[in-house]
Amino acid sequence: MRYTTIALTVALAALSVTTPIAQEKIDKDIQWKIRREATDNSQILRTLHFLTDVYGPRLTGSPNLKAAQDWVVKETTAWGLKNAHLEPWSFGHPGWANEKLSVHVTAPVKDSLVTEALAWTPGTNGPVTAQAVQLIVPSQPTKDVLTKFFADNTARVKGKFVMVGAATQVRVTILTPQKRREDNDVRAQYDGSAAAGGFPGGGGPGGPPNPNVVPAAQVAEQLDQWLVTAGAVGRVNDAGREHGQIRAFNNRTFDLTKAVPTVVMRNEDYGRLSRILADGTPVELEMNIVNRTYPEGATAYNVIAEIPGTDKAQEVVMLGGHIDSWHSATGATDNAIGCATMLEAIRILNAIGVKPRRTIRVALWSGEEQGLLGSQAYVKEHFGMVENPKPEHANFAGYFNIDSGTGRARGMSVFGPADAAAILSQATRPFEDNGFFGVSATQSRRRGGTDSTSFNEAGLPGIGISQDPIEYGTHTWHTNLDTFERIIEDDAQQSAMVIAAAVYHLAMRDEKLPRLPKERMPPLPTP
Repeated sequence: MRYTTIALTVALAALSVTTPIAQEKIDKDIQWKIRREATDNSQILRTLHFLTDVYGPRLTGSPNLKAAQDWVVKETTAWGLKNAHLEPWSFGHPGWANEKLSVHVTAPVKDSLVTEALAWTPGTNGPVTAQAVQLIVPSQPTKDVLTKFFADNTARVKGKFVMVGAATQVRVTILTPQKRREDNDVRAQYDGSAAAGGFPGGGGPGGPPNPNVVPAAQVAEQLDQWLVTAGAVGRVNDAGREHGQIRAFNNRTFDLTKAVPTVVMRNEDYGRLSRILADGTPVELEMNIVNRTYPEGATAYNVIAEIPGTDKAQEVVMLGGHIDSWHSATGATDNAIGCATMLEAIRILNAIGVKPRRTIRVALWSGEEQGLLGSQAYVKEHFGMVENPKPEHANFAGYFNIDSGTGRARGMSVFGPADAAAILSQATRPFEDNGFFGVSATQSRRRGGTDSTSFNEAGLPGIGISQDPIEYGTHTWHTNLDTFERIIEDDAQQSAMVIAAAVYHLAMRDEKLPRLPKERMPPLPTP
């Protein structure tokens, strides 16, 4: 019995050890050419200039986004890429754009206020002057409590600008987050001592919802509709962030008839008005908002261009990011720089004259900010799900995605077995001098966060790229500060180098990147 136990223990230990993969053949000459082209002839800032200064912001369905996409088709064709085109998908909502916006306090003082319009809300049809009132909506109300709140305040909001919610108390930041990750921390993440990459769990399932409480999404929708029917002339939301940062998203219904003209105001102005009202002093505001809708925006597009393959042309390696942005700024770090980096990677490969075995295809998605809609539509149309695949599913060799700002690439996470991560680690190891330190594997099929997860969900090798944070989460992500000035060109150049090398490696291997076999494919997560 003792010897049987020892033998079983040894066998189990052997199963737990990953079988070493064969040494990858790295084309050092190509990698040297990639570095030289990326350094000597970079087009990143030129591409970024057009996507941001000329065509930004690029809200899904807007004329600006369509103009940016048309420019990419023209530019990539001039570079010599093939089959550059726009591929349509159904957004289902009209496009929207803010053309003019001014908000002033006219009493008891006179001053201009800093705001951004909420997308898919109506304009004011000219300047409107009215008193402001502030409402604190009940937290987690029952249906009866919410109904009473609306009834008690209907007369109060008629003909008024309504400031919804208390002013957020934004504390002074004493210790600012680091903008670059320490090399040793990044190495530890990818050397096998840290957990594999992927999206973290949410701490376990929550308890069942209270059936007597109106869900927050329904409260928000009912509040918007009530403001319309009660005759409010406008709504003001507190941005609730430091140093004048504003994040303005959208009316969740996309229906302009279900919202009043709405702005998001910087916390510093919102707090000032709130304090004046708390003194019992009336506040008068003037708003002039010009918003426009575009019915043609209901059809949205992804941008596609490629370098055709040779003996394995039916197989495809993809790279990309989302080209749409929010409307409060020109969308530089989210995600024009990601698009510029991926366009630069494929431009570099084409410029140095590679003849890839597999087709290399760049894709710039729209609708990402509304829920990864463009990449989902593409995956559904071309690949299907692993449970019900289309023919192209079997020919897919990997999709590289970048979407975390201007910081240089520090590592990657690939959906698939450990062997897939090991192959990419070997292909990218020569770029440790750029601060790139490895690749981890994830088996999460949960969609969310960015477009690589649309591929993961389908059981395909999506490859998400991790980056130095710089100012992304603290200052620029979805804010009115997301402009050309926040970009670090050298970081983007270094990212383009390592991505171009990794893409080329997958395009040239004898075999596609390994995938999880069917018996090990995790099921789709429950919603």
